[in-house]
Amino acid sequence: MLKSNPLLSLVVPLYNEEENVSILCEKVERALTNYKYELILIDDCSNDNTKENIKSLKNPNVTLIELKKNYGQSLAMSAGFDFANGDYIITLDGDLQNDPSDIPKMVNKLIEDDVDVVTGYRKNRKDSILKTFPSKIANFLIRKLTKLKIKDQGCALKVFTRETAKSLKLYGEMHRFINLAAYLDGAKISEIKVLHHPRRYGVSKYGLSRTFKVVNDLLLILFQRKFLQKPIYFFGNIGLIIFSVGSVLGIYFLIIRLMGEDIWGRPLLILAVLLIIVGIQFFSIGILYDLLMKTYFESQDKKPYRIRKVFKFDA
Repeated sequence: MLKSNPLLSLVVPLYNEEENVSILCEKVERALTNYKYELILIDDCSNDNTKENIKSLKNPNVTLIELKKNYGQSLAMSAGFDFANGDYIITLDGDLQNDPSDIPKMVNKLIEDDVDVVTGYRKNRKDSILKTFPSKIANFLIRKLTKLKIKDQGCALKVFTRETAKSLKLYGEMHRFINLAAYLDGAKISEIKVLHHPRRYGVSKYGLSRTFKVVNDLLLILFQRKFLQKPIYFFGNIGLIIFSVGSVLGIYFLIIRLMGEDIWGRPLLILAVLLIIVGIQFFSIGILYDLLMKTYFESQDKKPYRIRKVFKFDA
């Protein structure tokens, strides 16, 4: 059963979407007629009339957050999460490719399946190869490198429990892997087919360079989620392996020396000494990194973004 009269928070990062914002608000209003909702629009320092067009709507359900500069979609989304008051938090793009009419069935699925995240699956995706190719690479790598078997990692339309969304730490361009980030934090995730429309207005912000960013970000998030709070396991293991190889070689040469053979100047002996030194260095880096992470987590909590203004329209 759906929670009695829940509040839905829709978080929508925007950058130069002046032609789309009014249509988006109309679509949301039609889709969520029977729900209480707040529509949090985060303007990521657009240089067109996005802000002005939002203000002209005078919609009491809309909160406009203006960022001081262009931080990117991840931090814009993070700002929206911080301001969200809803029982369930929903993300979608502002380019009208996601359909708000899918939201009610996604909220119901989240509750019925008793999961933390419901993510959209764009079976009939209406995008160019410049956007679909990097996504296919990311989806393949995630399925191979993790136990998260989601068909469409990149769909922006998602429904989160409040606790799950609020606990996410987004940075860089990690919005692409928000499912993976939630999963590695222990979230249960379901997937459901959703509608997808071609972009009608504006210009896509993606190109072929996104392919390299996708791979780099994926490797980064896998490392940070697995080893950020225990870096000694990563650096220490590498150090111990290198040190062990160097030690075995060292013992081998020690035995040869005890047997009376001359070992000085041999390349393998030099390699053995080098491996022992490098192994000790990796282990030391692990210890230092571990101390730095403890300092990081215990230091003052500072937001990675700066807000210029917040507009909330009166009912």
